[in-house]
Amino acid sequence: MLKQIRYLVIKEISLELKQSYALNGILLYVVSTIFICYLSFNSITDTTTWNTLFWIIMLFASLNAVSKSFAQESKQRQLYYYTVAGPKAIILSKIIYNLFLMIVLGLFSWGFYTLLIGDLVADKLIFGLAIVLGSCGFAAMLTMVAAIASKTSNNFSLMAILSFPIILPLFLTLIKVTKNAVEGVSSPNNIAYLLVLLLIIAVIVTLSYILFPYLWRE
Repeated sequence: MLKQIRYLVIKEISLELKQSYALNGILLYVVSTIFICYLSFNSITDTTTWNTLFWIIMLFASLNAVSKSFAQESKQRQLYYYTVAGPKAIILSKIIYNLFLMIVLGLFSWGFYTLLIGDLVADKLIFGLAIVLGSCGFAAMLTMVAAIASKTSNNFSLMAILSFPIILPLFLTLIKVTKNAVEGVSSPNNIAYLLVLLLIIAVIVTLSYILFPYLWRE
């Protein structure tokens, strides 16, 4: 299965490089959204507003980035995958690819957001770890939701509806830990929040690993 995962991840990267307009479109979305925020606010001095706005941008960027995971796969290509790879390898490869994509997108968004809106982060280590874990959480959750939504004709709308209730605990935890990081609050709760994020990611990946084969049969 590891060999299948490796080849499938390479395939995802190759397709992304050939269809670079998709990645460029996501980056353009992030840049334009942050630039509009810059024109609207010029600068933000309130740490809560700064932090919340950043994660709202990340949430919608994640939806745009991961929604295409299964939507771009034709039925013929899915049938081909069915014959050459196992469903567990397919879902894990999708999660791994989206994980790296979201980490790159998260770090890029942080850098560009800081450049235009200003740098209010006091504890950059905790904030950076939260971005990495948050990106992994977004990738794991939205990949499975994208797989479910791909079985319908209106997959993007269904994905937005399904993702909101399950992503809310992750989103609220991210806001709490990054708020402490922005304000420079050195609290034992920060480690607890990061462990909660790890636990959420582990649960979602495990559920995807177990449940996706049943979805793939359909």
